[in-house]
Amino acid sequence: MTQMPEIFPSVVHMLAESARLHPEREAIVCDDERLDYAQYAGAVAQFASELIGHGAQGGRVAIIMPNSADFAIALFAGLAAGAQTSALNPLYTEYELGEILEDCRPDVVLAAPEVMDKISNIVEKLGLRPAIAIGLGARRLTTASRDMAPGLPLPDPDSLGILQYTGGTTGKPKGVEISHRATAMNISQRQMLVPITRDDRLLVMTPLYHVYASSMGLFSAAYAAAPLVILPRYTTEIALQTIGREGITFFAGSPTIYHGLLADPRMTTTDFSRLSLCFSGASALPSETLAEWERQTGSVICEAFGQTETGPVIAANPRDGLRKAGSVGLILPQTEVEIVDAQDGETVLPAGEIGEIRARGPQMMRGYRNRPEETAQTLRDGWVYTGDIGFLDTDGYLNIRDRKKDMVIVSGFNVYPREIEEALYGVSGVLEAAVIGVPHPHKGEVLHAQIVAPGLSTQSVMEQLAQRLTRYKLPASVEIVEALPKTPIGKVDKVALREAAQANGKS
Repeated sequence: MTQMPEIFPSVVHMLAESARLHPEREAIVCDDERLDYAQYAGAVAQFASELIGHGAQGGRVAIIMPNSADFAIALFAGLAAGAQTSALNPLYTEYELGEILEDCRPDVVLAAPEVMDKISNIVEKLGLRPAIAIGLGARRLTTASRDMAPGLPLPDPDSLGILQYTGGTTGKPKGVEISHRATAMNISQRQMLVPITRDDRLLVMTPLYHVYASSMGLFSAAYAAAPLVILPRYTTEIALQTIGREGITFFAGSPTIYHGLLADPRMTTTDFSRLSLCFSGASALPSETLAEWERQTGSVICEAFGQTETGPVIAANPRDGLRKAGSVGLILPQTEVEIVDAQDGETVLPAGEIGEIRARGPQMMRGYRNRPEETAQTLRDGWVYTGDIGFLDTDGYLNIRDRKKDMVIVSGFNVYPREIEEALYGVSGVLEAAVIGVPHPHKGEVLHAQIVAPGLSTQSVMEQLAQRLTRYKLPASVEIVEALPKTPIGKVDKVALREAAQANGKS
């Protein structure tokens, strides 16, 4: 293995170094705005100084804004000010934001003008300082003067830097606490397998308030002193136009994004000549989708794995080397991964055997904010128990089977919905698929599938599945729908699927 890339104490140190070495290099592109690294770091420094004046140092800053250059500056400024930053979905309801802000108790709230009405009620109720409006129609951080910028403050690497709230699919959202050093370390670890260089042009099309976009886009660009193109809003048309117009070489997407782009007829007229590498995370990417994307674009997809609690990335297929379709790749340097018995959580299983994935390394979370019991359940003896089921093959490549809670027991047999979904994607005409377990009076549970498959019949789908799957793995029911419910980051929302199945009498 090659030597570990440069390790920075924090992502703010990365930005400071890129600005020092490459001040005039393009840094941020968003709509008509273009900032070089000197302007970018200068704007961050000015706003960080202001946040320190507001008492943010050693406290928390909440950012409730859509994708924009202002968001990038605000996030880095919060970190530079020595605050723990928490980026939240601006589309959340007042109730959802209220729950999180009550747990977070931020010292400073930064919000887009369009969400100020929601935020004003919450901050008043919680006794927080009034929110500061940032973005179009309000204060713009991008207009800071580089000539007046103070030195960029650098945070204590071992203090808490990120407070990332999980989606709350199993209850109230939990705030994952990660140090500055852990976040920076994960960028260097990932660089070993999927390096991004100064010659790359990165595109962010997923929400920057999520750890996936900030890690693979915002922070990775600062590490490499590479330009970062930010889409303020995502449509397949805008994404494809931007890939060609901006000469994008790299972007991180989700299966939903790849499915949507492949279904857009503009794929055939898009200039993919500079696109060389794509990254896939958030959920499992069907092998058929990966192969079709690489065939049409000439670029490769490196599928990877991680979660907020693991910093986020713990495994990735290498940019240069063997990429295994269906696998999420090799374990990152300085990271340990073990497969343990899903029941006792302690018995380490050999290669090829399926169990729960646990991981430890310098990028792991410190714990959940205000959740000592859940922290103790997930973080044990330094290991983060991911709740994901998978196995390591004899080459050390990690393979994901499903979420532990998604495993379905049909007549005593363990069935992993992802396997059924892969089989459904192998049926010609199936565009998207999701499989869940629903209760059954005799079999314990049975499988229910929802698919997006215009022009197909459930009978033809079941006939083709019967050629691929043993009998007990066949869905008891297949429902053809126009669209699958999605979470804000593009994952199929299986909680919504289960609720809909229950409402329709399938449980």
